[in-house]
This record gives sequence, structure tokens and C-alpha cells, in this order.
Amino acid sequence: MKKFINIYTLLACMVLLATSCKKDFMDRYPQTEVPPELFFKSEEDLSLYINGLLTIPGRGNYLSDQDTDDKATTGAVEVKSIMTGNPSSQNITSGWSWGRLRNINYFLDNYSKANVTDAVKNHYVGLAKYYRALFYIDKVKRYSDVPWYSRTLNPSDTVDLYKPRDPRALVMDSVMADLAFAAANVKDKFADIIPSGTPDIWVMKLVQARTALYEGTYRKYHDELGLESSADGLLQLAAQVSKEIISSGNFKLHDSYEGLFTSASLTGNEEVLLASIYDQDLKRGGGNGNILDYEMSPSRDLVQTYLMKDGSRFTTQAGYQTFGFVQEFQNRDPRLSATLIYPGFVFATNAPNPKPYVQRLNKNFTGYHQLKGYINSTDSKTIADVDFPAYRYAEALLIYAEAKAELETLTQQDLDESVNLLRTRVGLPGLNMAWANSNPDPVLAAKYPNVSGANQGVILEVRREKRVEFAMEGYRFDDLMRWAAGKELEKIPEGMYFSGLGNFDLTGDGIADIKLIDKGATIPNEDAKETNSLGEKLVYYKAGSFGEDVTVYLKNGNAGGTTVTEVTARQFIDPKYYYRPIPFNQVTLNPALQQLFGWQ
Repeated sequence: MKKFINIYTLLACMVLLATSCKKDFMDRYPQTEVPPELFFKSEEDLSLYINGLLTIPGRGNYLSDQDTDDKATTGAVEVKSIMTGNPSSQNITSGWSWGRLRNINYFLDNYSKANVTDAVKNHYVGLAKYYRALFYIDKVKRYSDVPWYSRTLNPSDTVDLYKPRDPRALVMDSVMADLAFAAANVKDKFADIIPSGTPDIWVMKLVQARTALYEGTYRKYHDELGLESSADGLLQLAAQVSKEIISSGNFKLHDSYEGLFTSASLTGNEEVLLASIYDQDLKRGGGNGNILDYEMSPSRDLVQTYLMKDGSRFTTQAGYQTFGFVQEFQNRDPRLSATLIYPGFVFATNAPNPKPYVQRLNKNFTGYHQLKGYINSTDSKTIADVDFPAYRYAEALLIYAEAKAELETLTQQDLDESVNLLRTRVGLPGLNMAWANSNPDPVLAAKYPNVSGANQGVILEVRREKRVEFAMEGYRFDDLMRWAAGKELEKIPEGMYFSGLGNFDLTGDGIADIKLIDKGATIPNEDAKETNSLGEKLVYYKAGSFGEDVTVYLKNGNAGGTTVTEVTARQFIDPKYYYRPIPFNQVTLNPALQQLFGWQ
């Protein structure tokens, strides 16, 4: 593996030599420090170049979703800034970067010079096209229509350099063609020898199915595009390819949901199509303490989405709106306690005198803390060496169920072979399609008002499964966007509920841990604080309304309510805010790049 890392580093340097330039993409000469006729000669050369393009989602995904209804943060998250500010092409300037595409197209322009078989060439071409597809998927998500470039441009290519956007349909047709080629030609790790930690044909197929589902549902629910008639074809492709993954027999769910996120090695894990490898010996490691940072503050709305252990809905319980932290976690879907710190959680660092962790409150935040991705260990190497499940089989199951539900071809057997496998893993009863469609969840129906028809109930339940199964893994924003559920982002995330001032138990042992006092009171010195029956000093907080001189903001001030993260009103303009403007300076350079959807 060390050899692989050294090769990776060498290639990165060569790619920089071959393609680096101080000017922006649209104004570059092709670089010739490493002439293609001297480099693209063997399979080793092709492998070296393609490995330099390698990109795999990593632990950073655990810290994402700050721009969704799953988390609260004070950070300058783009979509929040847009909803609360005065956005324009002059102050939204990120995202319009094309250097990576140039690197990819440079390979596709030159790979044929290698003296290797067509099968070998096609494997590496498939990977290059896969990376190009990923590049354009991100661009389409952000801008919709974008210029499509299938080759390296020269300064003399003025027509292409200054052309307008290409239609979304054309770009996505090209993306799907790239992914189809990759899914047909990239090697299979079960049949071929490929470097550990690199994608194979099954990753290609998963991304192909994911992209077809994304674009199919996006077109179905976004009538501003005028592409509704083409949605079903993409959904059919998503169902077909995800079924291929399921039927291959190569994958199955890992026995432990929590174990997917606390494993020192996911190599050989039958659920994981590709892991992002962390290994301190290979100088690829790092801590995970930032998972517990209050900036990574999960929302009460997410907590309430998880089912009860018996499969019933949490939100059907009388008085659920006023349940406190301990009650919220009783008899719930076990994935909740694998994702958020639960009452009674004990840090390994508290040994040899373990004490349950008392949830830390902080004004502007919810009181909940993320646990998923946190390794509860005192050993720094163990912490550093835990892998991230970048692509996993559970997603194929959910793609299959969602695509078929949207197509109205879903059967109970389909559910039993997909969603219900996820539920069985954590001990939940299976989803009954007939019951779901005859009893749509009113809370989810209000969240997704554009879902209708005979399959409304089961579509809502599949969306629930996607949210809880992949919570904190970086999927939520894309899901909200493709479902045209941007209005959910107008709701400011709230946190734990407190009935008012007084003493509260947060560890689940029935003994008070914290004390909320009046905003006008003074938090006493340590020796004057109240002591509970365990001999522990209570943690004091001054409670009040947002903006007051207190340490915890409650919705109703001293009268209690949920913790409040902010009060600035948010406005999500539909359809404008599903997209971003092309930066002003780029439109100035190329006036053919006209803004869309009301952006200026």
C-alpha cells in the first residue's frame, strides 16, 4: 500500500506539470512539460494518470448536512446565507472551476497512444469518463445548463471557449453515456486484479443508478425545466441498474449498522462497495473529536423522523411535541442511538471511573450531539484508522425501492427485497405497502406536499428510510433539492424541549444533571451549586428568549419550549434558489453565459 501512495504522489506531481497554469480554465494553453507521446505509452502510464484523478468521499461527509434540515450551525452555509441575505452573481462566486475537467479530457485525448489492448484502454477510459460524469453532475446540480466540453480546449478554440450554456438534457445525456460506458468497461474487483481502494464496475453501476434516480426525480418534481416527460426513462434505468447490483449476489448488508462507522478496516466488508481508507501508518488518519462540536448540531426534526422500535410512528404518540431528551430516545429505531449521543452514553476517556455524558447545551444550538463517525476509544491509532463507507449496498436497495415507487411498479416483494432488509437489520418490523398507502404519514405529507397518487404513502416511507439510514453522511441536501422540497430549509432547526425552569435529567437515570435558572439570576460559584444524589454538581444554564443575556435560548423564554438556534427569517424562492448564478466576472468575460431562473 505504501507503494501505491508513493505512485499517487508521483502522479499528482506529473499531472500538475502537465496541466497547471495560473490563468483560469477558459484562458489556458495546453501544457506540454510532459509530452503525451512520451508519457502515454504503457498500462502503467494510464494507471498512474487515472490514480491521480482518484476521488472518494471521506470522513468529511460526517460533518456535512449543515445546509439541510438535519443540522443547525452558525457557519456561513451558502444556502442559509442566500435565504437570509441579498444573493447575486457578484457575491456568489464559488463553484465555477474547470481545471479538473481539463485534466480528465487531457487523458481522454491522449490515452490511445498507449501500446495496450482495447480492454485495458477501455477500463481506464471508463474510469476517466466516470470522473468526468462526477464533475458534470456537480455542475448540473449547481447551475442546471452548463457548457459541455468533451475535449481539451486550446486558445484558438474561440467558438467553444465563448459558447453559451448547453441545455441540461444534452449535458445529462452525455453524463449518462459516460456512466454507461464506465459500467460496461471498468474492471470487476471480484473477477480482476485492481488496486485496493480504487473504484470498480460496481461503484460505476451504483453511481449510474444514483444519477438516474437523481435526475429522474428532479425532472418529475421540477416543472420549471419542462422535462417531466423524460423522467420515467431515467427512473426505469435507476431501477434496472440497482436491481443488477442486488441480483449480482456480491453484496449483503453488514450485520451491525453501527459497525459500518466504527470499523478499523472495511476492506472485505460485504456491504461496502468502496471504502475511504484511513491508516495512520500510511499517513492518512486523523481524529474525530470535531464530530462532537456543537457546530455539528442535529435537529429535533431529524430525531422525530425515526420510527418507534415496534415500527409505529413517533409522531403518533400523544404529546410527542413536549417529550424531553430522555423520553425521545425510549423504544426507538436503534439507528437513532447509533447516530446521535443517547442518554447514558459513556465516553471511553472517562475510564476508570465512567460517568454518563451530560449533553452540553449552548445557545444557538440544539443540545443534540452527533455520534455517527465518532470512535469511542482512548487509543489514538484506533481513532485514526477507522475507514469511511463511501459507497454501500444499502443505497442500491433504497434506489431500487424509490425508483419503482415513483414509477408505480413497486410490489410488496420489491419492498421485502430492499427497504425491509434495512429494517430487519435493526430489528424493526417490515414496511407493509398496502398499509403505508392507505395511511400516509401526515407529518411527512406536509413536508412533501407535491407527493400524491396511489403510492403517496410508500414514497413518503421510503424517503423516511433514506433520511435515517444515511443521516449525517452527506445525502440530505441533494435529496431535498431533487424532491423540490427546498421550502423545508425555511424552517429554522430547533432542539431539545424543556418544560420551563428547573432541574432536568439528561442521562436517563432519573437523577437531575442540569438546572435551568431565570435569566435574571446569577449562576452560583461551583461550591454553591446544587448537588444531586450521586454527589455530582448540577450544570447550570440561564434560560431566556433569543438574543437575551442567557446561556440557553428557549422558544418561549422562561416558559420553556424547544431550544432555538436563530430567529432570522428565511425565504427560499422557488425555483430560483434550487440553482446558483454563474459568477458575474465569468458572464462579463463571456456574455453568452446568460443567467437563468431570475438570477442577475
